[in-house]
Amino acid sequence: MATDRATFDQVDWDQITEESDRELSVNFLGTVVSMGVLVLLMLYDHFLVTGSYDSMLGLDLGGQYTPTFAPIGWEYDVTQLDWLFAVSLILFGFYVVLPLYQNARMTKYYWREMKRNRPAMVSLGWLIFIFVIGVLGPIVIPAPESELFLKYQPPMFLEIPSNYPINCVGPVVDGACQGTLQYPLGTTQNGKDIFKIIIYGMQISMKIGFIATLIVITIGTAVGTVSAYAGGLVDEVLMRWVDIQQSFPTFILYLLILYIWGGGLFLFIVLFGLFAWEGTARYVRSNALAKTEEEYIKATQLSGASTYRIIRAHIVPNSASSIITNITLLVPAFILAEAQLAFLGLGDSAVPSWGQLISAGRSDLGFAPWITLAPGMFLFFTILAFNFLGDALLDALNPEADAESE
Repeated sequence: MATDRATFDQVDWDQITEESDRELSVNFLGTVVSMGVLVLLMLYDHFLVTGSYDSMLGLDLGGQYTPTFAPIGWEYDVTQLDWLFAVSLILFGFYVVLPLYQNARMTKYYWREMKRNRPAMVSLGWLIFIFVIGVLGPIVIPAPESELFLKYQPPMFLEIPSNYPINCVGPVVDGACQGTLQYPLGTTQNGKDIFKIIIYGMQISMKIGFIATLIVITIGTAVGTVSAYAGGLVDEVLMRWVDIQQSFPTFILYLLILYIWGGGLFLFIVLFGLFAWEGTARYVRSNALAKTEEEYIKATQLSGASTYRIIRAHIVPNSASSIITNITLLVPAFILAEAQLAFLGLGDSAVPSWGQLISAGRSDLGFAPWITLAPGMFLFFTILAFNFLGDALLDALNPEADAESE
């Protein structure tokens, strides 16, 4: 019986390899479409909404500044940091969340492993809470504003001598101002609502974690995997560059730029993101080196697959466990670094971050400790949650490492 099926030696393997290299995944297409929409919004924001001339109406605004979404009744202005945050959320959605749905069997296995670790589950719930409130909270809650006549209002169930607040919102009992539900976490020395500042601080922490980590993971993964797979002179040059950059004092560079141009959260995120990927590159390289010696990599090489396809489809996905666990260390490190700089007075004073609030209350610890303690507790639990979650992810994604440690 005749057949049109080609035998092994009749197959054009070069053509198959070229076609496989041109395959576009749903993740990639979704990312491209989402990025395209984001670019259109950026162009709309830059040319049609902000600026001194409104080309849609043909009017000279005379320097008047219009918020990005003011035409639809939402007085929210998108900053450079917001655009970067949107990019990081798109990549997170299509390359972290969507793959969990696409690989349901493995996701169920990892979920079963994760549920055995109760501290990790509590930590995951806490981080989801921080993320959701941080992203959606500032949309519905107005920004904190200074009201000097409402300074030093105590939190609920606490009190302060009535000579500190100018006007006590709650009842005065035995010469002490009592806290009320109107200001559940109290107010600062400027009368700003601490509850609102912490909500906005959640968004700042998420922006720091997502954007800086995205920069570090992108550069570190690219350098680490290319160095491990290429080897030879390429590996030597890349690793020597890592040595040089790792020895460069990023903090001194930040102080220099701070002195010349002034501080800002955007500067902090970009600078520390571009100068903090060396450890990730080394970590990824060490894991990728082990993967390049595996039999499936050698079989893929013998099949004629291109270097790009081997790195993209085999080395990077199979090094994902080390990348994910590294993320759980990077995010709290960046959040804590911003808090430390803010406490030293080297951060962006216009940003309502947890670090700024901790710094603002250090002179009032004697009679208004809640100004520092409230954001300090949120910062502590968030960093602790990342550490617990990182340990659980390491056990679930890399059980061999757990077995070796035992």
